Amino acid sequence: MDPFRNTGQPDWDWWGKLWPTPGATLRRLGIDRGTTLAEVGSGDGYFALPAARIVEPAPVYAVDLEPDLLAALDEVASAQGIENVHTIRGDARDLDEILPEPVEAVILANAFHGVDDYDRLLEAVANSLRPGGSFVVVNWADRPREETTVVGEARGPPTELRVGPDETRKVVLEHGGFAVDRALELPPYHYGLVFERER
Repeated sequence: MDPFRNTGQPDWDWWGKLWPTPGATLRRLGIDRGTTLAEVGSGDGYFALPAARIVEPAPVYAVDLEPDLLAALDEVASAQGIENVHTIRGDARDLDEILPEPVEAVILANAFHGVDDYDRLLEAVANSLRPGGSFVVVNWADRPREETTVVGEARGPPTELRVGPDETRKVVLEHGGFAVDRALELPPYHYGLVFERER
């Protein structure tokens, strides 16, 4: 199965300049102590690792297709003494089949624009959530790529792939089973949408 389009892993140096406090962002999105969660497309753990510190002792399931990135995540987690991150190699579209348990939150950061089968993804997410659980989408704003610069260079997905918050909301709500809980601006170039599972 092909990975989502344009899902290259950002370099931690510029990622850190864009998201200097990932833990604070996660808290704004409703992630709190005791929240069981899965991050799909976790890469090498820029969000999964601070999430694990926030929710401890609850588990964080870091899901990605790339074994090298998951190995890097495991290495950092081990070095930092983080024991509640569990890496899973697998596809987001199979999330409900590869998670060992339903979770209270599923996070999809910087990848919604690359999804090629929304129905399959959203069905898998809904089936992976406990009733009342949250589906959190964080994504790049629908601005021209040349306007989203980090350390003097244009970053993020190509302009033609970008999906703004209105379109993301429409896609998720049309699938059914979700209600919008809240929307957040995440400066300088991102937005967050928190959906609640209704069924």
